[in-house]
Amino acid sequence: MSSIIPFAVVTGASNGIGYELAKQFAQNGFDLLITATGSSIDEVASEIAQTSKSEIQTVQADLATYEGVETLYNKIKETGRPVDAIAINAGVGVGGEFARETDLQDELNIINLNVVSSVHLAKRVVKDMVERGKGKILFTSSIAGIMPGPFEAVYAASKAFLQSFSLSIRNELKDTGVTVTSLMPGPTDTNFFDRADMEDTKAAKSKKDDPAEVAKQGFEALMAGKDSVIAGSLMTKIQGAVSQVLPDGLKAEMHRQLTKPGSGS
Repeated sequence: MSSIIPFAVVTGASNGIGYELAKQFAQNGFDLLITATGSSIDEVASEIAQTSKSEIQTVQADLATYEGVETLYNKIKETGRPVDAIAINAGVGVGGEFARETDLQDELNIINLNVVSSVHLAKRVVKDMVERGKGKILFTSSIAGIMPGPFEAVYAASKAFLQSFSLSIRNELKDTGVTVTSLMPGPTDTNFFDRADMEDTKAAKSKKDDPAEVAKQGFEALMAGKDSVIAGSLMTKIQGAVSQVLPDGLKAEMHRQLTKPGSGS
């Protein structure tokens, strides 16, 4: 029976957009392997299982490390099931002025989690998908990935990397049966701003998008095989569309107004 039930993997699934993506897959008939760093991932699995018929497995792994990604991939292989879809969603941010405020280790951790682990995991999974001739990959990028990001410079750059990487391998894979989709949310009501130490910014104080809505739009774009989706409210979609045509200098100034420390007071 399990062989005809599609199987999905979601990283960073303990809260926020990742949690809502996991719910989307479960509600749409997928069995799941979900992962996060902490033990709360087991509670999430129980919670999702109560409202779906999905079989949900978990793995605790720090994807900011090489070993963590390998642990996850080994768990995928242990299931003996092909991955029909994967949401490479785990990510982190840090706010503050690069020269004088932020910590180097925090920023290297952003690169390790947002960039290095995404490439590492995609490298493992996509080969299996190409061999099968089918599969769907979703990267959680951001509308910050299409504009310079003052006061979250490394985070925005990491999301720009994911945006380029996603679209590039999508083109490479166009004749393989494997599709790649980039999910580009705007400011979303998750614990991102708290974890990034950005609670005093205008972006944190402003109205934010519903992570459930963002995840639903991302899931639908993934299933439809779209290249990317600016997800969230109409305002976010407009902001994203405008950002694609404005000069970088102006986008940097606009971003600065939202993310400068103290701008929310």
